[in-house]
Amino acid sequence: MIETEVSIEIPFHDVDVMRVAWHGHYAKYLEIARCELFEQFDYNIPQMEASGYAWPVIDMRIRYAQPLRFQQKVKVKATLVEWEHRLKVSYLISDAETGKRLTKAYTVQVAVDMNSGEMLYVSPDIVLQKLGLIS
Repeated sequence: MIETEVSIEIPFHDVDVMRVAWHGHYAKYLEIARCELFEQFDYNIPQMEASGYAWPVIDMRIRYAQPLRFQQKVKVKATLVEWEHRLKVSYLISDAETGKRLTKAYTVQVAVDMNSGEMLYVSPDIVLQKLGLIS
């Protein structure tokens, strides 16, 4: 299983008057972790483009269990859980100091051939190669 964890400190420009992170910024935190995860197997945005595929997010679910607050240090763990037909990444945001779970989420991305614009129903071989599943 491929996973990574990034540390983030919630900045002032992400919070509201109650010093709670606005819910829309969570997508940014997930994206930071997702990019680091894809670096683990050398298939981040530049490599995707070079392989001829775009990978738009088609589904994102977030469960806000506890708010993220100004200056709070959090860890965002990203785990690749599906890759055969799509890329599904699960996330866990936890407090860096206590380890308390704050947020759970997942994203789903599908391959789109950049030349034809067609969505693929099976992940292209390049993904399986990058994951070391085929040569």
